[in-house]
Amino acid sequence: MSASIYLDNNATTPVDPDVVQAMLPYFGTQFGNPSSKRHAYGWTADEAVAIAREQVASLVGARPDWVHFTAGATEAINWAIKAWCFGNEGKGKHIITVATEHPAVLRSCEWLERLGWSVTTLATDHRGLVAAEQVEEALTPETVLVCAMWANNEIGTVHPVARIADVVQPHQAALLVDATQALGKIPVTMGSVDFLACSAHKLYGPKGVGALLINGDKPRLRLEPWMHGGGQEFGRRAGTLNVPGIVGLGAAAEKAEGLLDQEGPHLARLRDGLEAKLKESTVVVINGEGAERLPNTSSVTFPGVDTAKLIGAVPELAVSTGSACSTGAGKPSHVLQAIGSDLESATLRLSLGRFTSEEAALRAAALLSEAVSQLQPVPLD
Repeated sequence: MSASIYLDNNATTPVDPDVVQAMLPYFGTQFGNPSSKRHAYGWTADEAVAIAREQVASLVGARPDWVHFTAGATEAINWAIKAWCFGNEGKGKHIITVATEHPAVLRSCEWLERLGWSVTTLATDHRGLVAAEQVEEALTPETVLVCAMWANNEIGTVHPVARIADVVQPHQAALLVDATQALGKIPVTMGSVDFLACSAHKLYGPKGVGALLINGDKPRLRLEPWMHGGGQEFGRRAGTLNVPGIVGLGAAAEKAEGLLDQEGPHLARLRDGLEAKLKESTVVVINGEGAERLPNTSSVTFPGVDTAKLIGAVPELAVSTGSACSTGAGKPSHVLQAIGSDLESATLRLSLGRFTSEEAALRAAALLSEAVSQLQPVPLD
């Protein structure tokens, strides 16, 4: 690999060494199936899953029995949207979502729309922010679900989830929050949120495991299984549990909770320093600037610069593009479209992480500044 500075932590994080150590026994000596109730191998695995459930719940101020392990946030989101909507279609067939949601939400809503559901997609402002008042205005007697992510994966904008929950709470609709990017970076409290989805690999845990939290303080939240079989996860999600992965998610959640107060401010300082250095040297637009953002996330647009040429000029950097081809599909980013960004110019997402040094962040800014200075058109007087 030619890249030496990794700034793509919103795509995935490296697994923390402490998390790896917690997982290792469950690949080897402690290999039991937690559904095996008649011997110590099964008991040990079952206890490990129970501990992980407590660790995840603690991070978001929930109870352990609210935590349902999945193969990741995408599964959790699909399960919550589809099972809840089909289970409540007698009450209404209207869904509210936001233009900047993750594709797991948007594609699920589009699928339901083709089957007869009505979907209202709320616009955001130029910072990527949606207001609770917009949700309130969009609610109808037919609304059964509202989907609003905690923080955006591309530009880092943080939505006012608590205020949105207050708006939805008196209504028959349920609120699904994709907290995948926010978890471990900023304080996340379930509160009045009905469903909360997350993935381990965004907070220094392994890939292929996540969770759907179902608010147990609300008895009306009866979510039918989307996978049928052996009745695992309180009878709601069948399939042999991925014990090493679940242990990894739990360990990652516990470490994130312990570091939350110091890691967030540290990353914000690195991000602000990186952005300041870019502003000193280049013409740059900080997407989402002025709104509350994730402390580690910087989406930057360089007017007049070609994306492919810029990426080619900085092989030392591992970053994501935030414009054309951002998903590998050759299409402009729906998030940048939603905020009215210049889709013809290069936009990069620089997402710092636990193992990003200040030296690396400043070096990245210097490399980008140098490349952009060669590629950016000289403004005419």
